[in-house]
This record gives sequence, C-alpha cells and structure tokens, in this order.
Amino acid sequence: MRYLQAIERQDRYAVSLPETAQPEPATGEILIRVTASGVNRADLLQIAGRYPPPSGESSIPGLEVSGTRDDTGERVCALLAGGGHAEYVAAPTGQVFPAPAGLDLVPAAGIPEAFLTAFANLVMEAGIAPGATVLIHAGASGVGLAAIQVAKHSGARVAATTRSADKVPAIASAGADLVLDTSRRDFAAEIDARWGREAVDVVLDPVGRASLAGDLKVLKAGGRIVIIATMSGADADLDLGLLMRKRARIVGSTLRARSRAEKATIVKRFKEELLPALGDGAMRVIVDAVFPAERAADAFQRMRENRNVGKILIAWRPG
Repeated sequence: MRYLQAIERQDRYAVSLPETAQPEPATGEILIRVTASGVNRADLLQIAGRYPPPSGESSIPGLEVSGTRDDTGERVCALLAGGGHAEYVAAPTGQVFPAPAGLDLVPAAGIPEAFLTAFANLVMEAGIAPGATVLIHAGASGVGLAAIQVAKHSGARVAATTRSADKVPAIASAGADLVLDTSRRDFAAEIDARWGREAVDVVLDPVGRASLAGDLKVLKAGGRIVIIATMSGADADLDLGLLMRKRARIVGSTLRARSRAEKATIVKRFKEELLPALGDGAMRVIVDAVFPAERAADAFQRMRENRNVGKILIAWRPG
C-alpha cells in the first residue's frame, strides 16, 4: 500500500508516497480500505516533530478516515491516533462507526475528528443544555464549524469568532447567532454590547493565550472554559480572583491521547446521540477542499496558511 511521508522545508511541505505492507489488524482492530483522510493541525505538528503519536500507535500521520471495511465492504468512518494518511489502516473496533447513508465517502472523512471533538467537549465535558450560550473560537475551522452545529443541535445560542472577514458568511451559514471578527473588535466587548455582561455558559477555545482573559470576562458564574489547543501559545495570564468570584471551571482536553476505551465510550454516545443528525441532513460536513494524495503537500500548506473554511481532505480512492 501507499502511505504519506512528509517533511517541512523552509515553511513548505515535501511529500512522498512510498510503498509498505498493509497493516495487520490486531485483536480488537478492523482493516479499513481508505477512501479519504482528513487533514488536521495535529498532522502539521507531527510533521514538525512536535506531536508524536501515542505509544504503540502508527507513526504515519492522519487522525480520521472514511472507507470500507476490508472484510465486509461496509461503509465506515474511523477516529484514529495515527495511520490515517494511507491506503489502508487498522482501526480499533470501538472507534469505527457507520458512514451516513446519504453522504459520499470522501466528505464523510471530515466527520470523526471534528464532530467527535465537538461532541466530547461540548456535550460530555461541558454538559451544554438547551438555552445555554456558547462561545466557539476559530469558528471557520473544521472543529469550529462542527461545534457550531453540535451546539445548535443541543439547543444553545452560539457566538463564534474568526480573524478573517472573508470567513464570516460560512460561520453564519453553519448556524452561529453572532459572528465576531476579532481583527476588527475585541470579542469580549462585542459580546457585552450585543448580549450583555457575563452572558456565556461555555467557551470552546483552541486559541489559548490570546483569548483566555476575554473568555473569563464574558463567562457567567459557574461557567466552563474548555481548552482544546493553544494556537496562540500555551502560557497565559489568568485573573485568579475573577476565576474564584465566578466559580468558573477551566477544563483542559485532548482527544488523541485518550485511551482506546475512552474513545470507544465517546464514539458509542456519538453514534446514538448525533450521528443520526448527520444522516438526515440536520447537520452537515463542511468541506473546504479535496486534494489527491499526490498533492497532499498543498493540503498541508493550505491549513498552515489558515486559508481553509471547513475540512481539508485527502482522497485516496474515488468516493
């Protein structure tokens, strides 16, 4: 099989597609014939040598795929800790779920990482409920656009941020009630002006240093901030007095590093509670671009330059 091998050279990517043997599924794994794989920022970090896979997992990058089970031909999607950017992958059984019947397999590759991240953190970690107000940063990313839909599906009011005016329409189309262009105005001031002070129950934050102070400012008493990445930096000043007065909770969360058992629990609930909405069109995968495997370097570069609105996918076979 072919698999993706990438290196970073002077802020550009070079990709090759060497051949290797198909993976042999271990006990509790399923061999998947990959149709498409999703690109994530974790791939860029791994290529740069700053985010190695968990112990025992494939060193090939790629955290999500769509394809067909090699044994039954069933159309499936899978969440992975590595190995996705290849023609075949051995996926843990508990992390595999049916691809929605009404969705082609190529866009279905955009489901696992984005929607499971949104579900795990908004529903399972933060416990959003109908009537809640949710703030989602990086709203035009794959996770951001999925999180907007998950929050709206859960009955929440949603504000979402972007640093690019060009991305505002896509965020609004995904269902955000308030879209905040942070290149023009401070998001906390804008939320205060539009929805009143301390209006937010839950913040989903992949930004980190640049947004944490504002997150805490707009948070209600008893609110939750879930940190899922640190794109602006991992060190941040924090007003501990304000944190205590608001009785707020800051939750650190990752998906890749969780055990297979934990991921299986998340996938099981996701299949029951959200997957049907992706099948009937109530929620949708928003695809930015699809690249053939031979052009994977362009896919990585597009993400690095923050030009995407939604998921970037790599096609290994026709969907």
